[in-house]
Amino acid sequence: MGGAEKLVSEMIPRLRAMGHTVDLAVFNGEETPLMEKLRAENPAIKIYKLGHGYYNPLYILKLSRIMRNYDIVHTHNSSPQLFVAIAKVLCSVGLVSTEHTTSNRKRSWKWYAPIESWMYGQYDHVICISGIAEQKLREYMGGEWQDETSDRYKRISTINNGVDVRAINDAGADEGLLQIKDGRRAILMVAGFREAKDQDTVVRALSLLGKEKFEVWFAGVGVRLETVKALAAQLDVADRIRFLGMRTDIPRVLKAADMVVMSSHWEGLSLSNIEGMASGKPFIASDVNGLREVTHGYGILFPHQDAQALANIIKQLHDNNAYYNKVADACYRRALQYDINKMVAGYEQVYTSLFTKV
Repeated sequence: MGGAEKLVSEMIPRLRAMGHTVDLAVFNGEETPLMEKLRAENPAIKIYKLGHGYYNPLYILKLSRIMRNYDIVHTHNSSPQLFVAIAKVLCSVGLVSTEHTTSNRKRSWKWYAPIESWMYGQYDHVICISGIAEQKLREYMGGEWQDETSDRYKRISTINNGVDVRAINDAGADEGLLQIKDGRRAILMVAGFREAKDQDTVVRALSLLGKEKFEVWFAGVGVRLETVKALAAQLDVADRIRFLGMRTDIPRVLKAADMVVMSSHWEGLSLSNIEGMASGKPFIASDVNGLREVTHGYGILFPHQDAQALANIIKQLHDNNAYYNKVADACYRRALQYDINKMVAGYEQVYTSLFTKV
């Protein structure tokens, strides 16, 4: 239910509308709202559920049987990247992968680097979701991946993530959320509670703001949810934080909020970043890789984990209506540069360039 899953669910119907046959294989077959929505809107789609969990080696054999029916297989996230690369040995198919992040824990495992070098070498093309994600991948891989004269260098490119900007901006606000604000400004963060995200700093910033003026909404679920709830209780702000859970109507939630924040330790290129800007609300982000690239010069950046700086920005936006509107307008103009139609056209161009090689 993260950014990669949202990207896939948005891309598939658009590629099918272009006349392509596009189906989906998921490692963990648990039903999710995104999967249900995709199936309901695309009755002809095949969804292959390989099992439960993400790291079962038996998936390799299942994948090899499925992959034979397609011209190109496109992977997202680490275990599909590896298992599909291995399955390619058993069948002939074009391979594409999307690199969604600038950092992950595997890149610190020196023993794993040769495996990843082999794995990426099996792919005909790797798409990075931002320029900084491409830069970090090339630095990690080294060698031919950084040599502009080599074939491997040409196998990596950047296609920025995109969203349906106008649909988000035109969405109606969630009336229920509007009613519960009770006159306070709502600061929204849309993100899973996981290692890369930093909801903690948002909680700490709220503790520095006036009790009657501000509240925080968190949309998402994940392994760190209870940790963040405990921090909210410790700082005595639990009564001003609403945990909205998993929402499939994020545009309506965005339109009900007053400000949008993304506090992270690192990103690739956050879809929530672009969605927040597309909503026509001021967007505030940690000054880290993957957020800086989109936000700088349009939204507002604050130093990583600096709760006081974040609180000051929120207060300034609250107190200065002209400044609020200026930032919101700039964010929307920036979002238009990341429209989903541009992204899908870029992906189709990659597929087309590979088709003659398959």
